[in-house]
Amino acid sequence: MLRPHQNFWLPKRKYVKTPQTFSSLRHRNFRLYFFTQLVSNSGNWLTNVALTLFVLKVVGTGVSVGVLVACQYGPILLLTAWGGAISDRVDKRKALLLTQSLEMLQSCALAVLAFSHNPSVRLIYVIALTGGVLLAFDNPLRRSFVSEMVGPNELSNAVVMYSTIVNFSRIVGPLIAGLLVSTVGFGWCFTVDAISYATVISGLLLMRRSELFLNERKGSKKGAIREAIRYIARNRAMQASFGMLALIGIFSYNFTVTFPLFTRDSLHRSTHVFTAIFSVYGVGSLISALLVAKRSLVRMQHIIMGAAGLGASLIFLSLSPTLPVALIAALAVGMSSIIFTTSTTTYLQVNTDPEIRGRVLSLQMVMTVGTVPFGGPLMGWVADHHGGRAPLFIGGAAAVMAALIGRVFA
Repeated sequence: MLRPHQNFWLPKRKYVKTPQTFSSLRHRNFRLYFFTQLVSNSGNWLTNVALTLFVLKVVGTGVSVGVLVACQYGPILLLTAWGGAISDRVDKRKALLLTQSLEMLQSCALAVLAFSHNPSVRLIYVIALTGGVLLAFDNPLRRSFVSEMVGPNELSNAVVMYSTIVNFSRIVGPLIAGLLVSTVGFGWCFTVDAISYATVISGLLLMRRSELFLNERKGSKKGAIREAIRYIARNRAMQASFGMLALIGIFSYNFTVTFPLFTRDSLHRSTHVFTAIFSVYGVGSLISALLVAKRSLVRMQHIIMGAAGLGASLIFLSLSPTLPVALIAALAVGMSSIIFTTSTTTYLQVNTDPEIRGRVLSLQMVMTVGTVPFGGPLMGWVADHHGGRAPLFIGGAAAVMAALIGRVFA
């Protein structure tokens, strides 16, 4: 529960007047978080795209890219639920200072490796695995911390605004990656990412603790993760939502694997086209995020609608005969994917008790990203044997099936 002296109707604070779409930005702490995370997340996507291209250059197969994403996201499957339990009982701001600092060091290590003459792919995988471990603890902290920077009435808007950070960074990050890779090389991509962490660390240090809406933290206890699973099991709509997340996570959300292989093997284009497709996908996500910012996507029908749209747009992309058509399809993929992810996250944020919210969100992360270690190598293998279009079509069919599951069971 909120501490009495920090309840949202008691403190006399000076707020910045903002339009309804950006209402959560009237909180100073959230403004600091929003703009610094915008820089840092752009650096993250810069590294994600550059690292994918780096492995394609060193090895050159779809399976190798699948192994990379398995290293990046495998720890999420094993550790994120634990990370969510930890986030429910620690000072999130202090914990974020630690995780963000360690992730900065990971980017520095990638930069050193990329500047070397004969980079070892095994060492690339080891560093990526280390980053995955850090992400498993950092992601639940970053997402659940949003609820401590705004009042309860603006939580839904804050969740949507936070999603715009990720979506805008999907535009900027890949574009910068394509520019740096083609001009100064991979090493500078990871160097720029390392520098971007200094921004978010500074923002966390500048926050005012007295203006945080702190939830009461409980001590460690056995069975914390099992408690969250039982909590989900008691709610039929949450059961359906998590089933949809698992299906889409395994087969559909493998864009860092499927997009570059589709570009290379089906469109027969270069690095610049891949980064362009990924950026257009980000544009679609950002447009959709801004459109839904005024709405409270807290109903199951919004999740189902997003899943169905994602499936149709992925199938459309898989059948695209030319680059212009593929760019239109990528825009649709971005718009529909944000409807699905935002409505799912908002539904869980709003309908979950505060004392268990971090654990539930961490389990959502497990279903969405923690399943990539299975889907990434599988989709890479499918692309190696059946072409770059096949993984996209399979992902689209899986998303449509997920929408049907949600419609029937919820």
